[in-house]
Amino acid sequence: MARWTLEDIPWDRFDRAKVDPDLLCLIKAAALVEYNGGDYAAYLNRVFAGDRAFQTAADLWATEEVQHGEALARWAGMADPDFDFQAAFDEFRAGFQLPREAEASVRGSRAGELIARCIVEVGTNSYYTALSEAAEEPVIKEICRLIADDEAHHYKLFLGYLKRYQAHENLPAWTRFRVAAGRIAETDDDELAYAYYASNKPGPSYDRRLASREYARRAYPLYSARHVARGMDMIFRAIGLTPGRTSRVLGRLAHRFMQWRAAGFARQGEPAHAVPRLSLNG
Repeated sequence: MARWTLEDIPWDRFDRAKVDPDLLCLIKAAALVEYNGGDYAAYLNRVFAGDRAFQTAADLWATEEVQHGEALARWAGMADPDFDFQAAFDEFRAGFQLPREAEASVRGSRAGELIARCIVEVGTNSYYTALSEAAEEPVIKEICRLIADDEAHHYKLFLGYLKRYQAHENLPAWTRFRVAAGRIAETDDDELAYAYYASNKPGPSYDRRLASREYARRAYPLYSARHVARGMDMIFRAIGLTPGRTSRVLGRLAHRFMQWRAAGFARQGEPAHAVPRLSLNG
């Protein structure tokens, strides 16, 4: 059973005057990605065929992910009554396809798949924590706090199974690092970019570079050094290393890189014309 439901959210506290239009763009895109959790669960069930305990856990994980999408979409609809979540989601699914027919992990092993899942949960926990702390509108602030808490639990869930599978598969350190680095690099793939395009229409047709830029210039400035440092510690644990001086140094470098990219995107001109500034989901 999920740790919270839509009925637990204080919808009556919604304050339109405190809706930030840039944050709304991010929430709309996040709603599509989260609501797509069912496809990820189907993939994980095939990859972990025969492990009924994990499959049950993956199904519950997907239920919670879908609920995240529902909560974010409902808030986005309150903030922007013109937002058609179902139409945006249908377009997203048509434009971005998961490896639905894969029978084995695209990471090469079950332990590798679990490393990748841990990396995803690190990213989402950091992201929703940053969103919650940046938001002034009280309802989305609470929704993002609840989601961040869920993502921390999901990280622990996948980390527990990772330790079990790693004990049998014994992936070498280089392979663990390669899988983690590869999954981090995939944050620049089409999933987030297409979700941003489908929900915000920053241009007349899908342009990956434009959509990625419009997403990143809004998202990157939300991260503090503390968010990135905690995320780096979690990444180290997922690849079997002990956080310490090296993780702290890498965390500082990663945060500076994000700041540099955010500044670069900000210098590239005005926001794309089609992004609503105040008509004010994930």
